[in-house]
Amino acid sequence: MTAFTGFPLAGLDFYEDLEADNSKAFWNAHKKVWEQSVRDPMKALVAELEPDFGEAKIFRPYRDVRFAKDKSPYKNHQGAVVYSARYSGWYVQIGAAGLRVAGGMYAAETTQLAALRVAIDDEVRGAELEGLIAQLISTGYQIGGDKLVTKPKGYDIDHPRIELLRHKSLTAGKDFGAPTWLSTPRAAQEIRAAWEEMRPLIEWLAAVTAQR
Repeated sequence: MTAFTGFPLAGLDFYEDLEADNSKAFWNAHKKVWEQSVRDPMKALVAELEPDFGEAKIFRPYRDVRFAKDKSPYKNHQGAVVYSARYSGWYVQIGAAGLRVAGGMYAAETTQLAALRVAIDDEVRGAELEGLIAQLISTGYQIGGDKLVTKPKGYDIDHPRIELLRHKSLTAGKDFGAPTWLSTPRAAQEIRAAWEEMRPLIEWLAAVTAQR
């Protein structure tokens, strides 16, 4: 495995062009750029981070268009995920807009979602989660995830943590854009630092939603 040296800006340019021409003809003509400037650096990055976070899954560049109205064949970004538990973990993405890092719980089975809400309802664990989220927001992360429009069954609308209880998934993310260090080995250090900042939230989510 070649050592990680950064994400070449040619990879961002590739995705900008792909957004304008998302066709098989364009992909085939520029596939080598994707391999050298996106795929290979992503492989090298996750290999470097693996000792600290675990083995990553690098997503395929092809979209699943079987049930989609948009039949564009290729994704407009390249992502990779490291799972800390079922549906929870760390994420990194490269696209035309640059670098994005994220983490959290991306989905949940019924029992996991119920366990999450029990933890949010609990005075101690709920306060822990509020503190973890507040810390991430203070350092520039955006909190996201699918949410109910109304309250979940069994909880009062005036619950002090009703907004958290509405979550069906819960994530934190930060967009870095294209800083000068993105195309250098320093990018791995920045991504590692961001993932470490999110580790307390990811571990909290994994712990409270663990299948028993």
